[in-house]
Amino acid sequence: MVQVIARIFWFVPFLLVGLAANQGYVAMQLRKTWNAGEPAIAMVAEFDVTNRADVTYGYIHLRVLLPDGQVIERQKMSLPQSLWSRVKGQDSLQVHLRPGSSQEIVIDRLMPAHWLIAASQMGISLIGALFSGVLAYFWNQSFRREQA
Repeated sequence: MVQVIARIFWFVPFLLVGLAANQGYVAMQLRKTWNAGEPAIAMVAEFDVTNRADVTYGYIHLRVLLPDGQVIERQKMSLPQSLWSRVKGQDSLQVHLRPGSSQEIVIDRLMPAHWLIAASQMGISLIGALFSGVLAYFWNQSFRREQA
């Protein structure tokens, strides 16, 4: 049974590499929206803060009026505690827009921290993948030695 678990453990490094790829993609898309997106002013329609014992986070609802009259709304954009305090109490925020992209709206005031969080998570996931890959290799090697 332990040998089966050791074989299944190989999924951990692959999952962590997948997570790192996702976070790298998010960081890249944030940077792309920041650099190539249209600057605009977003009206803060609502701001909710959830204070739970295990986690504190906030939601922000944004409404952006584009020059062509189109309105882009984002409801329940989640913000961790370390970021929501930077935008709390604001009626409007400077943003960059890239309609149709995976990171359509980037709040200018939060962009450097948001990008750093995504890039850090990518790095931590890669380190975890490396360590768990080494662990899976040596764990499975120990079973091969026992069988020989």
